[in-house]
Amino acid sequence: MTIPTLTPYSLPSEWAVNKVQWPVDPARAVLLIHDMQDYFCDFWGEDSPFVAALVERLAAVRERCKALGIPVVYTAQPGQQANAERALLNDMWGPGITQYPARQGIVAGLAPAADDTVLVKWRYSAFQRSPLEHLLRELGRDQLIIGGIYGHIGCLMTACDAFMRDIQPFLLADGIADFSQADHQMALNYIATRCGRVIECREMLGLGHAAGLRLTREALQARLLAMLDEIDEPFDPDENLLDYGLDSIQVMSLLSEWREQGLELSFTDLAKTPTLNGWWAQIQQHGGAA
Repeated sequence: MTIPTLTPYSLPSEWAVNKVQWPVDPARAVLLIHDMQDYFCDFWGEDSPFVAALVERLAAVRERCKALGIPVVYTAQPGQQANAERALLNDMWGPGITQYPARQGIVAGLAPAADDTVLVKWRYSAFQRSPLEHLLRELGRDQLIIGGIYGHIGCLMTACDAFMRDIQPFLLADGIADFSQADHQMALNYIATRCGRVIECREMLGLGHAAGLRLTREALQARLLAMLDEIDEPFDPDENLLDYGLDSIQVMSLLSEWREQGLELSFTDLAKTPTLNGWWAQIQQHGGAA
């Protein structure tokens, strides 16, 4: 009835193709560090390298967000909860954190700063019985970047809830942890295809760094057309570029050129959505768009 003992696993490296290509906008976004409390991390064991690596990635994302002026919000369950407050959570998970109130703090390495907001967490979704939506509206922000634990429970439900409130959710693929690789994979696939956009921590770390490159969509299309064989039909920005004749050597040449100008993209980034529109979304997300 309680959370099971958890074991480390290899993080998923692939997931379903994102149905939306929203770019993260520092002026619209808020970072949510979800339930990174000692109690929930304890299920991987004391001094878990798996948890330590997650904390390190989230701490780096948090620092980048602060540098970009993105507010940081935490959720944390209280160590003292009456049975009526836990309600159905008692049936599903037992008394939970109330048995270990001393473990309600945020894990070392991710402790909230004085200017961060910590919300009391009562249910799977961070929006339930909380002022999170009001806070976002008050700040004039409508994007929510989500990292923490557990992926297929609170992180997934928060992303769904955000979507239904017209707030764009972004799930950090390697900034969450879960009961198992299968649960983690399910959360990524669901969000990518139903209610949000899945991104990697390194994409957040690269946000705003590509100051040397300022592409336009028209310039990107012109460059691609120059690299392609003669096309007998109208160019389709949603057509696979490989089907048009673009090869991996040409892709690597483009990536090398962009890196020299400060735009950090990988072959994997481009291979996920090998279309003009897909590549343009990646360039926008990494700050390389004019």
